[in-house]
Amino acid sequence: MSGFVIRPFRDADMAALLDVWEASWRATYPEIDFAGRRDWFTGHFAALRAAGAEVFTAEHGSAFAGFVTVNSATNDIDQLAVAPAHFGGGLGALLMEKARAVSPLRLTLKVNQSNTRALRFYEREGFTRIDEGVNPQSGRAYWAMEWKKVY
Repeated sequence: MSGFVIRPFRDADMAALLDVWEASWRATYPEIDFAGRRDWFTGHFAALRAAGAEVFTAEHGSAFAGFVTVNSATNDIDQLAVAPAHFGGGLGALLMEKARAVSPLRLTLKVNQSNTRALRFYEREGFTRIDEGVNPQSGRAYWAMEWKKVY
């Protein structure tokens, strides 16, 4: 886990953030054209920020390595993405630690049921399944998950 620097997002990070978002999703669902969804994600990301989400990025050396979005008003994590080169290297846990610093009592998120790597990660991080649904955009089934601080 050493060597990562977590810091607030800067507008100059947008191109690198898009590259990591695309690469991480492409590694998970190679059959989907995420390059073709970059414009959609750019708008989605702007809407998240406009709604109050904070964004924290991770760098490893001079390379952009990942990011997390967390809205303290809703306790929601909409995105947590790690560059494939850093899968399994502890960066996801560091980003989750930052999300918990922003929303220390409770966090919620949705994860595709078929995304077993992410599902295992969130369960290791203490999230439990609280509901399920279908994403109207992708048609994929998801789990709604929640983490609560244990006293």
